[in-house]
Amino acid sequence: MSYDLAIWEGPKPGSQSEAIAEYERRMDAMEAALDDPGGPAPATPAIRAFIDAALTRFPELDDESGPECPWAASPLDGDAVGAMIYFPMTFSGAEFARDPLAEIADSLGLVCFDPQIEQLLPDPDATPASTVSGRAYEALAARRGTAASTQRNWLGRLFRKN
Repeated sequence: MSYDLAIWEGPKPGSQSEAIAEYERRMDAMEAALDDPGGPAPATPAIRAFIDAALTRFPELDDESGPECPWAASPLDGDAVGAMIYFPMTFSGAEFARDPLAEIADSLGLVCFDPQIEQLLPDPDATPASTVSGRAYEALAARRGTAASTQRNWLGRLFRKN
């Protein structure tokens, strides 16, 4: 379970429905590229610039990572395919890193899409990542038949980097 973001190179969709359609199209293309016998295309210079800026702001996940590391997988550039990167964060990491990462993408002229809320970022009216995280904990707790607070503590230990 992770909190994911998609960053891509290209024109910014004009509406939420266009953003969702473009996200789905790009995810299908990314999956096809990953299945290509020749392997996926390397990150474009614009996506590489995003990765470099993101890693300057937040440290890469490794054995020494502390709570300031939002990533749920490593290396970050391993999640890039051509003109797109789709990467997972821990829920606790997304609470502090989602919006700064969206701002980095925006500053580089890239599109940032949050598939959890199906919304383009940055957006001051977007549902906070902490709200999405809370809903995920509650949904999992309901499915498992446990109290959300108990589930949140268990998941917090599992997904938080200490």
